[in-house]
Amino acid sequence: VQLQASGGGLVQPGGSLRLSCTASGSILSINSMGWYRQHPANERELVAVIISGGASVADSVKGRFTISKAKNTVYLQMISLKPEDTAVYYCHAEISTGWGDYNYWGQGTQVTVSS
Repeated sequence: VQLQASGGGLVQPGGSLRLSCTASGSILSINSMGWYRQHPANERELVAVIISGGASVADSVKGRFTISKAKNTVYLQMISLKPEDTAVYYCHAEISTGWGDYNYWGQGTQVTVSS
């Protein structure tokens, strides 16, 4: 199983970006998919997650970030971006395979919010 993320980049404050992450491989079902981010020198933090059709976003991004999912792809729509949103964003999924349930991570995509 692999997670392939895309969509990061450089954007001015107040701008928008959309991140995408697609899971591929020997997948029986996807139990959850979501996004974490990691600022330099900080721990990775949960940004948003979809579990069994229900979505949840962190308080720090509520009203600005929206998570959605279509088949094996999860999206993170980010609007009104702030400099403090600058981080490496990682896609995460808990996936049921023929050998059990496992956690998978994407390769990380850099989001930089700067004028």
